[in-house]
Amino acid sequence: MDKLPLIIKREYLAKVRNRSFIVMTVLSPLLVVGMAALVFFLTKANNEERKVIAVLDEGNFFREQFKDDASIAFVPFRDISLETAKDSAQHAAYYGLLYIPEGRDIENAAENIEFFCKESPGLGTLSSMEGVIRSRVRDVKLRNFGVPDEVLGEMGRNYEINVENFTGEKKLRGINEMKAVIGGAFGYLIMMFIIIYGAFVMRSVIEEKTSRIIEVIISSVKPFQLMLGKIIGTSLAGITQFVIWIISAGLLLFVLAAFLGISMGELGGSRIPPDAADAMNNMSGGMQEKMQLYIAELLNISWGVLLFSFVVYFILGYLIYSSIYAAIGAAVDNETDTQQFMFPVILPLMLAIYVGFFSVFNNPHGPIAVAFSLFPLTSPIVMLMRLPGGIGTGGVPVWQFVTSIVLLVVTFLAIVWLAAKIYRVGILMYGKKPGYKELYKWLKYS
Repeated sequence: MDKLPLIIKREYLAKVRNRSFIVMTVLSPLLVVGMAALVFFLTKANNEERKVIAVLDEGNFFREQFKDDASIAFVPFRDISLETAKDSAQHAAYYGLLYIPEGRDIENAAENIEFFCKESPGLGTLSSMEGVIRSRVRDVKLRNFGVPDEVLGEMGRNYEINVENFTGEKKLRGINEMKAVIGGAFGYLIMMFIIIYGAFVMRSVIEEKTSRIIEVIISSVKPFQLMLGKIIGTSLAGITQFVIWIISAGLLLFVLAAFLGISMGELGGSRIPPDAADAMNNMSGGMQEKMQLYIAELLNISWGVLLFSFVVYFILGYLIYSSIYAAIGAAVDNETDTQQFMFPVILPLMLAIYVGFFSVFNNPHGPIAVAFSLFPLTSPIVMLMRLPGGIGTGGVPVWQFVTSIVLLVVTFLAIVWLAAKIYRVGILMYGKKPGYKELYKWLKYS
């Protein structure tokens, strides 16, 4: 192992001195900040476009119901025919025409309502108008049954079930989903790093193999040391690039926001409209208390444990998958031949993301969530989705956390041992496209 540091240093310097590495390190933050700014301006321009819809209500059932808001303005048409209303809406370049025919009652009229427009309307626009119609029909029918107006107003109230544990501590709805999203973001970062930089390890092996440099190197270095050095050196180069990206992108976003005079929330496309901001400022005491509970719950997340776990799962997960990538690179002569092996490698990562979200959202301590958080090929992602809930009482049991890490270490050693056997044979094999049967034979070589 005395030559391992030299291999790591060689791989690291080879990566960071590569022209494409330098170009991507410099350009990627600029592209990310530019895309964020572009999304902000496009979203702002799109939100400023207000739809104008003409309303022809022949029965006067909905005369005062359709009211303007921030995204839609309604223009009433009166005492004209449908054809005239269509022509007027088209010539005025309105978004559409809502036609409410004259019926024997409001329910009959509502069943025959039509909306005329040049293009297919968005679901949000239709849902908004349908909600107004549905609410008006319900109120009229209830009034016909003799229900007083004050009762109608009370019927629109929302009722929520208050959740507490058996000791009287309040629990918040949706907090598990919020925590799963936080953990899922860390897990998604691990998945992207594995896919991008695992492929770097594979390409590096293929390049050295096809250039026959490997034959010279292997004469003085054991295959296992060479493979491990490539994995560690490439991962260090990737971490270096990620750190540079995070720091430079953060600085660029700050400078851009200061230059344009906008907040960071606006740059991300999440600007709070003035009406919503006023509503938040004027919210009731109960709502303010609930918001404070959500903030306190998020602040109570064991961020130190979560970040430590992220580093552990990040390292172990990357080492496992990069060993597989190195073995694949040693087994083939070009990147085209790697396609047959890539799907089985990426499949566990995809399952971890999708199954993890669905299972952890609904039941973070259910059998599916626990199983995927223990299975070594998916645990780096799924376990991170569960960890924001804490470790121990009310969170991930300590034995599950420890077991997942032990299984990761054991799996890493096993995969490295198997990958080294494939690597040892594959790096000196040329001109033959191996299949799974051939790889199995290589594993049996002593």
